[in-house]
Amino acid sequence: MFRRQKSLASERKKELFSQGATQFILRNDMRNFHFLSRLVLSAGPLKPTPAVKHSKKIHFEIEILDAQTKKQICILDKVTQSSTIHDVKQKLHKACPKWYPSRVGLQLECGGPFLKDHITIQSIAASSIVTLYVTDLGQQVSWTTVFLAEYTGPLLIYLLFYLRIPCIYDGKESARRLRHPVVHLACFCHCIHYIRYLLETLFVHKVSAGQTTLKNLIMICAFYWGFTSWIAYYINHPLYTPPMCEAGNHFINVMLSHPNHIGNNACFPSPNYNPFTWMFFLVSCPNYTYEIGSWISFTVMTQTLPGGLTA
Repeated sequence: MFRRQKSLASERKKELFSQGATQFILRNDMRNFHFLSRLVLSAGPLKPTPAVKHSKKIHFEIEILDAQTKKQICILDKVTQSSTIHDVKQKLHKACPKWYPSRVGLQLECGGPFLKDHITIQSIAASSIVTLYVTDLGQQVSWTTVFLAEYTGPLLIYLLFYLRIPCIYDGKESARRLRHPVVHLACFCHCIHYIRYLLETLFVHKVSAGQTTLKNLIMICAFYWGFTSWIAYYINHPLYTPPMCEAGNHFINVMLSHPNHIGNNACFPSPNYNPFTWMFFLVSCPNYTYEIGSWISFTVMTQTLPGGLTA
């Protein structure tokens, strides 16, 4: 009897223990579920995974025609949309070696403007086939070469007239007549003017990396060299009878080559402690004002018509 009661008591304990364990597990499950639901709600709505876009490269066919004969020269295929006119010139030279990139001009239509090297094919293409007209621009020279030739010529030409070489003036007349003091001063001022130009071209001005035709070089040099010869002939003539704004012109050019910057924007120069820059109070481009003043002063000093026409 005693053993039976003992076994019943032990079974009762086991039953109570199992019920307590079950309740404990249920409580933990409820807590875990509650914690998980709060975590999901705090995370917000699920965002869909963005679809990966595969960029497809667009290729163009470039038909190259001769601008004069309208005949087809070649077709450049597989030209990407990011390719530039410079790249097209390189491909054209590779396909037809006689067309050098430095002397080739490309146009969308005959008689139209030449396309800049930085223009992309995508910006000018109306369809997958682009027609361009090619023109041989002739021999090309850099702008630095143009400016150096433009300013070196007048400097040397004037000195030849100043020395009164026999092939220009009569030797006996040149030896008999002494030079007027104004002649020496005019030579000095003229040389300073063009020496300043040469130094500014080499060390001050930021010359474009582009090129121009040999024809333009000849025309520019003919103008400067011709007027210099005309001026120098009369001023240095043995029968000739009778400073300036160069410093101001130089200082203004130095200021224009180094503009002020506010952030990424370049600001127009403003007057400073240098008195030559105070001309900015009156005009927007004092370098041209000083240039005109230089030639007017030179004309008044030498009293020659060519000097006035040059001004």
